[in-house]
Amino acid sequence: MQFVLKRAKSYLKKPKVTVSLFFLFVLTLIFWFCLPNPLFNSPTSYVIDDDQGQLLGASIANDGQWRFPYNPTVPEKFKQCIITFEDKRFEHHPGFDIVAFSRAIKQNLSSKKVSSGGSTLTMQVIRLATRHKRNIWNKLKEIFMAMRLEVTHSKSEILALYTSNAPFGTNVIGLDAASWRYFGRSPDKLSWGEMAAMAVLPNSPSLVHPGRNRAILLRKRNSLLDKLHKAGIIDSTTAALARLEPVPDRPMALPQLAPHLLQRFKADHQAKPEGDTRITSSIKSSLQQQVNNILEQHHSLLKANDINNIAAIVLDVETGATLAYAGNISHREDPQMESDVDVIDAPRSPGSTLKPLLYAAMLHDGLILPNSLMPDVPTMIAGYHPENFDLGYDGAVPASRALSRSLNVPAVKMLQQYKYERFYDFLHKAGITTLTKPADHYGLSLILGGGENTLWELSGAYADMARVLNHYNKNNGKYDPADFHNPVYEKKAAAKPELEKSGLLDAASIYYTFQAMEEVMRPGEEMLWQQFSSSQRVAWKTGTSFGFRDGWAIGVTPKYVVGVWVGNTDGEGRPGLTGINTAAPALFEIFRLLPVSRDWFEMPMGEMVKINVCKQSGYRAGQYCQDADEQYVPKSGLKALVCPYHQLVHLSADAKWQVNGNCEPPDNILNKSWFVLPPSMEYYYKARNYQYHVLPPFRPDCTQAENGNTMEVIYPKNGAKIYVPLEADGTRGRMICNAAHRQPGMKIFWHLDDQYVGETKDFHQVALNPPPGKHILTLVDGNGNTISIEFEVLKK
Repeated sequence: MQFVLKRAKSYLKKPKVTVSLFFLFVLTLIFWFCLPNPLFNSPTSYVIDDDQGQLLGASIANDGQWRFPYNPTVPEKFKQCIITFEDKRFEHHPGFDIVAFSRAIKQNLSSKKVSSGGSTLTMQVIRLATRHKRNIWNKLKEIFMAMRLEVTHSKSEILALYTSNAPFGTNVIGLDAASWRYFGRSPDKLSWGEMAAMAVLPNSPSLVHPGRNRAILLRKRNSLLDKLHKAGIIDSTTAALARLEPVPDRPMALPQLAPHLLQRFKADHQAKPEGDTRITSSIKSSLQQQVNNILEQHHSLLKANDINNIAAIVLDVETGATLAYAGNISHREDPQMESDVDVIDAPRSPGSTLKPLLYAAMLHDGLILPNSLMPDVPTMIAGYHPENFDLGYDGAVPASRALSRSLNVPAVKMLQQYKYERFYDFLHKAGITTLTKPADHYGLSLILGGGENTLWELSGAYADMARVLNHYNKNNGKYDPADFHNPVYEKKAAAKPELEKSGLLDAASIYYTFQAMEEVMRPGEEMLWQQFSSSQRVAWKTGTSFGFRDGWAIGVTPKYVVGVWVGNTDGEGRPGLTGINTAAPALFEIFRLLPVSRDWFEMPMGEMVKINVCKQSGYRAGQYCQDADEQYVPKSGLKALVCPYHQLVHLSADAKWQVNGNCEPPDNILNKSWFVLPPSMEYYYKARNYQYHVLPPFRPDCTQAENGNTMEVIYPKNGAKIYVPLEADGTRGRMICNAAHRQPGMKIFWHLDDQYVGETKDFHQVALNPPPGKHILTLVDGNGNTISIEFEVLKK
C-alpha cells in the first residue's frame, strides 16, 4: 500500500500529469454543469382538466404559443412512432448515435447539401432547450450536452422532455397541445394514423398549414406507417386502415367548458406561483356542461328584462370541492353582456343570504330558541329604518318563520340583540373575507346586504355548516375546525381531522337552521314557491339586494350546495330582479341534475336537550306559561330567556275587567295567566292571529291604580333622527306618526312641544309638519295615562 502511494505521489509531481488531471477536472465540471437550469424555462399555457383528467380549457402562453406544461407520461403509440421515425437506437445509445451521425455526414457529402442531421432525440431535446443555430460547432456542443443529459435522466424522462417541447406547427408546442389543436382529443385517444401524423411533424413542423403541404405530410405519415408495419409494431390491417385517415388541417379551438374557472386559476397561480400551470380540477364535465346549458336557457328569458348575467356554482359538501363553476354566461361576441366577468368571485350585495348565519349564531349562543317570538313592528334605530319586503308587519313572529319568510325587521332586531360587531367577527371566522371595512361602517344594515360578499364564499359557508352537521355523529360528537374552509377547485387528498370539543357553530343550531330554511319563501308568493318543489329535500335561502341589483338563491342538501346569482355586472337594477323570481328557478333546475336522495341531516342528539317551551312565545316556559311543550332544543337553549310575555293578571269575577285590591275584595279577584304583548307588537299581531286575546281594560273605578303599559308610540321611536323630504313645490312634507293602545275606543290626545295638535280614536295616526330641530311628542289617553318621546328632524 505504501509503495502504491509513493508511486502516485511521484507520478503527480510530473507537470504533464498535473496539467492533464487539472484539465480532466475542469472538463468534468464543465460536463456536469453544462446543462441549463432549468432545462426549459419558456412560459406555459394555463390548463385545467376535469376530475377524470379530460381537458376543460386552456389559455395561450405569454409568448403566444400553445405550450402545455411538462407531462411525464408519453403515450405508447407516440413512443413507438417517434423512435421509429427519428431515432431507432434511442433505447441503447448514450445520447449520441455514431452510426446515424456517420450516415448523415455521408449523405450530406454525396448530396453536397445538408439533407440529414443525424441528431438523436436526446440531442434534439438539447437543441430545443438551448435554441442553438445549426452548425458544426453547435452540433458538437449538442453531442456533449446530450451525453450529460443521459447521465441524470432516464430514457422515459428524456422522451417526455422531447414530447412536451417539440414544435408541432404554427404556434403549437408539445404533443398535448398539438393533439387538442389538430384532433380535438387527448393524445391517449389518438389512432395509429393520427399519432403517426403527430410523430412526423416535429421534423418539419411547417407541414401543418391550412391549405398547404398536406400532400407532403400525408406521404411522410404513410411512410412511417409502413415502417411501423415492417418493424412488427402494427399489423397490415391496422396500417391499411390508418392510411385511410385524413391528416390534420387547420387548428381547432380548444374546449372552453369552464372559462371563468380557468381565469380564476390563472389569477390564483400568478398571485402565488406554486406548482405548474396545469391542474386536475374537481369539476365534473357532464355536470358543468348541463349547468352551462341551464344558465343559457334562463339568460334567454332574463335578457328580455335587460338582465344580462347569471352565474352558478355546485359544491360537494363532504370535501368542499367545486363540481361545476359557471362564473357567467359565455357571450364574448357581445361586449355589452360583459360575460368575461367572473361573478362567482365578484363582491356583490348579498341581500338576505346572511340571515341563516345570524339565526344559527344566536341559537349557538343561547340568545333565542328555534321559535322564539321576534318583534316585527315599524322600527327606527339610530336613523336606520328597515322595512319588510311586503311593507307589512306581523307584530311578532317566531324566529324560524321570520327566517323562512325572510322578514327584514325581525332580522334587524335579532342583529341588534346579537350586536353587529360580534356578527362581523363571526363572519370573518366563518371565512367571509370581503367585509374589508370596520364593523361600524356596516352597522345593522349588514344583515340586509349592507356589505358585499361573493357567491364563492357564501356557498362555501353554507357547505361548511352542512359539513359540520354531517361530521358531528361521524366524529362522535366532536368538531373539526378544518370543516370551516373556502371551497376548493383542485383535486386534493383529504387531511386527517384534528377534533375539538366545540366548534364555531354547534351541530344542533345548524340543524334547526336548515329545518327553518326548508320552506323559504317571500310573503305573498306561496304559489310561486310550489312550482319549485323538487323530489328531494332542500334547505334554501333567497336574497335580493337594495335597488333590485342582485338576485341570489343558495340551496343545501346533506351532499350538495348549489348557489345562483342573477343580475347585471355593471350594477344596474331591474324591476322584478329578485332572488325568488330569477335565481330560484335556476337553482332547482340545477338540483334536478344531481343524484336524488330523500336522506336528510341526522338529528345531533348529543347537542340537544329536552326542555319545556312555551307554545305561544317560543321561549322557555315560565311559571305562568300554562300551555307548554317538551321540545328538543340546542343545549345552549338552557341559557335562553324565560317567556317574557306571560304574566299573572287580576280580573273581576266575570273576567271582563282588570281589578286590584283597591277596588275589589281579594276573595272576588280572579287570578289568571295571560299572554300579553307590548302595545306596538299587539297592534299588528292581533290582526293576524285570531286566537290572541287582548288584555281586558281596568274597571273604571280601578283606573287610578293602573300601572300597566297600555299605550306605546310606534313611530317615531324615542331618540330617532328623521329626515322629512321636500315636496315638489319646495315645501317640507309631513311625517306620519303612529301609536297603539290596548283599549279599543280609547281616545289619544296628541301634543307636539306642549302644543295640542289633535286627537285620534281606534286608528291612532296623525300627520305632523315639525320644523328641523329637536322635538317632544306627548300622548295622553282618556284615562290620563301619558307617554312622551323625543325625536329630531334633520335639515338634510
